[in-house]
Amino acid sequence: MTAERDEDFLEDQQENGVETNHYSSIPPSPSPEDQDEAFSTYFEQKVHIPDTGNQIFSFRKLWAFTGPGFLMSIAYLDPGNIESDLQSGAKAGFKLLWVLLGATIIGLLLQRLAARLGVVTGMHLAEVCNRQYPTVPRIILWLMVELAIIGSDMQEVIGCAIAFNLLSVGRIPLWAGVLITITDTFVFLFLDKYGLRKLEAFFGLLITIMAISFGYEYVIVKPDQGELLKGMFLPYCAGCGPVQLEQAVGIVGAVIMPHNIYLHSALVKSRDVDRKNKKDVKEANKYFFIESAVALFVSFLINVFVVAVFAEAFFNKTNMDVVSKEQSSFPHTDLFPMNNDTLEVDIYKGGVVLGCFFGPAALYIWAVGILAAGQSSTMTGTYSGQFVMEGFLNLRWSRFARVLLTRSIAIIPTLLVAIFQDVQHLTGMNDFLNVLQSLQLPFALIPILTFTSLTSIMNDFANGLVWKISGGILILMVCVINMYFVIVYVTALNSVLLYVLAALISVGYLCFVAYLVNLLNCGGGGPSFGKKHQKRASSLSLNYTCIP
Repeated sequence: MTAERDEDFLEDQQENGVETNHYSSIPPSPSPEDQDEAFSTYFEQKVHIPDTGNQIFSFRKLWAFTGPGFLMSIAYLDPGNIESDLQSGAKAGFKLLWVLLGATIIGLLLQRLAARLGVVTGMHLAEVCNRQYPTVPRIILWLMVELAIIGSDMQEVIGCAIAFNLLSVGRIPLWAGVLITITDTFVFLFLDKYGLRKLEAFFGLLITIMAISFGYEYVIVKPDQGELLKGMFLPYCAGCGPVQLEQAVGIVGAVIMPHNIYLHSALVKSRDVDRKNKKDVKEANKYFFIESAVALFVSFLINVFVVAVFAEAFFNKTNMDVVSKEQSSFPHTDLFPMNNDTLEVDIYKGGVVLGCFFGPAALYIWAVGILAAGQSSTMTGTYSGQFVMEGFLNLRWSRFARVLLTRSIAIIPTLLVAIFQDVQHLTGMNDFLNVLQSLQLPFALIPILTFTSLTSIMNDFANGLVWKISGGILILMVCVINMYFVIVYVTALNSVLLYVLAALISVGYLCFVAYLVNLLNCGGGGPSFGKKHQKRASSLSLNYTCIP
């Protein structure tokens, strides 16, 4: 039966003119040249990889592979992350920097798996899910990932809107900032029509603006370097309580984002790698890992800048400390009550507080950094939405239709929040969106570990035993941490009705997670994909004895 299915599968691919990869049983999706001209994304062109002979390392080759990792790293610098950083510094000082470092390292290991899947198979994670999972689980998985993208998109768009509000001294309301962001995102997304490298250079410019903006705040605040190094490399939190623990969990949830795994596995397809040549595939994996490490190191430094600024300047500060620094000409004098309660900050109030303590320039430079973070992450979020929708649903729509749809999915809830929420009271919404994304993490982590562990998909590049065990432990740890975050959030709502509703949803959620874990133990997809998918399914030679 398996042999017949493999034979039908290969015949089907030959009929469609798709060349099967020698190092992966899954054939790649047709190249852009094989598809209708209207169906195009980030991959209208591919970056040529120079031949440098037998050099062990080449900066020319590293430069050719540079791009996807930096676009991926933008998800580590979105407004949700920035808010998590500033609250970590304001509530725990330097004590949780080691958590940020650990989460970034875990993120790098997971991004390595995503990049390897894309390089070896020539397909991104959503496409592999489409071919490996039965129809109903695949649709549920797609919906879960879409929820994560919507949640992240709302944070990013509203982050931009807050930046516009700060830069205009309140003249641009939140809803207008949302419309501006959505409009200019459409414009920027079509930059890749002028060349892939130009688009990647534009993202590099935005990251540079973030580094300069938040680096400026770091220089003027002058954090204690000894305390910073102690907090970064000493995994201990003296005197910490539930508030700091919740913040530590929030850091992990904000840094490791589910849709970013899907994004990175797609972006690496933009390089012209000969996937029939094992040496070239191995080399591509090496250079993509180096590039990802450099990109995440840069994002880590920017995150450290934000944590250190708020740890040094605002840890254990009260509202009265801010009020005493306010100037009568300052346009935000009514934000902080005249009492000795602990100072509460978010992206908006954080910029205002910086302006109070270090002058208006600090506020406006902060807003510029937030604008760069929000704009860049909004663009990559839109790419994530396109890749996920195309992969899971096998869509072949025109470019404009796909961009319009992925934007529209997030625009309605974002506009509603912008219209009915005051710009000064968005922290609660940000916490909810972090919880939403935390819940979606298993729906990226379990599939990526499953598929990169299958020799039927990865062949010589499948995860070894050490990677399987360590990857499983990492994923379990991340999921447990984020489930704790969810429990803390729900219990703080103090509503019996919400407890019951959360319990019912949790049962269905945990059942689906258990189903995916069961498939992980089985070795990926179910025994039958239905007639429509059998010829597109990979030639798995596994005996399935698990839950169908």
